[in-house]
Formats: sequence, C-alpha cells, structure tokens
Amino acid sequence: MTPRLRRLAADYRLVTAALPSNPLITLVGTEGTPPDRYVVEINVTGLVPTGEDKRELALGHRAEIYLPLDYPRRAPICRMLTPVFHPNIDAQKICVGDHWSAGQSLLLLISRIAEMIAFQSYNVKSPLNPLAAVWAETHPELLPLDRRDVLPG
Repeated sequence: MTPRLRRLAADYRLVTAALPSNPLITLVGTEGTPPDRYVVEINVTGLVPTGEDKRELALGHRAEIYLPLDYPRRAPICRMLTPVFHPNIDAQKICVGDHWSAGQSLLLLISRIAEMIAFQSYNVKSPLNPLAAVWAETHPELLPLDRRDVLPG
C-alpha cells in the first residue's frame, strides 16, 4: 500500500470513528476505496444568502472535501454544496490553505470548516467574499453565531 493510500485509510478510520457520536457533523457519503471524496453535513448556526444584501440564520450546511493525488502535501479541495455567507467561503471554494499542514487530520479539517460556518473562525484580510468580510467587521457583537464546540470530548 502506498503512503497516500495508507493516509487515506487512516483518515477514513478516524472520521468514521469520531463522527457517529458527534451531533453537529454527519458523514453523508464518500467515494473511493479508501475514500478520497467526502460529503459532510454540518449542523451549526451559519448565515445563508436569501437575496440581494439579505441573509438569514440556518442549520444543515453541506460541504464536499476532495483529497487530491498529492494529498496530504497539498491541501484538500473543499467547497460548499449549500450556500453559506462567510468571508472565506464562496460558491466554488472554501479557503483552507491558510490553515493546512500535511500533518493535519481530515477530521480536524472538517471541524475547522464547521468553525468557519459558525463564525468561530474567519479572516477578513483576504476574503473570498468581500461582502461577508464587511458584514463580519461591522457586526462583531453577533459573532460567533454558534458557540458550541464542534469536536466535543
């Protein structure tokens, strides 16, 4: 088994061991043996766009994570499957590059995406969504939107 396949198998074992007991993150599906594509549902309070310059609080956000051929040296490719209003998330991408290191587990990456959706983590200095960055800067008293620990225990 190649180092990449061993890493993919280890990530899968860790994710499938931890998520069944987590009320906030659900593994919806995978592709590959061992998996290199994951879909997760994240049940934290986040913002979703509802029209021009409008947004509302919502739960039930879905994200897709693809582990490329040069993973873990290269960061996973992450995108939302449901709309989210966040400075570091747009329709095509979730910016995880600032936080990625090859030693980081897939489970930790999934929890970081959940923290982003809940506005526990955000970067307004280099946003993918400038409108969301302005909103976050002008509404610090509302943040984070969800204070629950996404990886309890």
